[in-house]
Amino acid sequence: MRGGIDLGGTKIQTAVVGDGGKVVADARRPTPTSGGPEDVAAQMAEAMRESAEGANVETGSLEGVGVGSPGDVDEKTGDVSGARNLPEWEESFPLAETLSKALGAEVRVGNDVQVAVNAEKKLGAGRPYDSFLGVFWGTGVGGGVILDGKEWLGRGAAGEIGHMVIKLGGARCTCGRRGCMEAYAGRGAMEIEARKEHDKGTKTELFKIMRKKGHVRLTSGIWERALDDGDRLAEKLIDRAVKALAAGIASAVNLLDVEAVVIGGGLGVRFGDPYVKKISKHMHKHLFVDDNPPAMHVAELGDFGGAIGASLLFGEN
Repeated sequence: MRGGIDLGGTKIQTAVVGDGGKVVADARRPTPTSGGPEDVAAQMAEAMRESAEGANVETGSLEGVGVGSPGDVDEKTGDVSGARNLPEWEESFPLAETLSKALGAEVRVGNDVQVAVNAEKKLGAGRPYDSFLGVFWGTGVGGGVILDGKEWLGRGAAGEIGHMVIKLGGARCTCGRRGCMEAYAGRGAMEIEARKEHDKGTKTELFKIMRKKGHVRLTSGIWERALDDGDRLAEKLIDRAVKALAAGIASAVNLLDVEAVVIGGGLGVRFGDPYVKKISKHMHKHLFVDDNPPAMHVAELGDFGGAIGASLLFGEN
């Protein structure tokens, strides 16, 4: 059995994974909103121990623990830097070394979206295709590319679809640039915009729901609840996000002509097929070859895709 940790902007999902990507036990904890990399790593270790306890194993007896992390990942050393959606995580931090000491197991670190895309290729919605684009819609918008059955990393940073420019001089992105898809569709950017509108007096239930649930961030579940309640601000911002995703994905499809697009991430999985169809509808008008669009799917592995993918950094038995 192997361990897998999916480090996200709002949650840490861990799992003990057996043969065929079967999740034997899992645990989830909120990602710290303050502190720094050390605090995040400590919470990751606690969540991994909880998963191991549920599987009746010690973390040290696992074949290894894989981690899918945002930011700039050095897969050789396991160091991570520039994880901007996490607290105080700009400088390089030895994540693999820190977790290995805490868990007593070998730890390998990969890019969070790419490991999830690889899992969808091996075990999920990407299995029928030799080429597809994975788009993970959550706190940010990440991407991964499979070409000729293999992951395409470019010079090490391929797949950053969230930072494709969809509007020159557009909204300020959390990366510091303007007009990125993520500046309109990332959950973090959407929350910033929602707070601005709320401070101006725009009526919304988003923050009431957040406080009622005891959260400090607008999670995917909160956005879903607000949409179910007919919250107009939530509807406006989600609609804007869908159109931004459609424009960016269409541009990537025009460039690569992939067979399929797989939508995952916290928001992508939560909203599911109805919103994938909405993205597809808006995307169609931007496609150069509009009579042969790519197949569109929701990520089949759901919330466990990142953790399962991270466990596959140690290969299959």
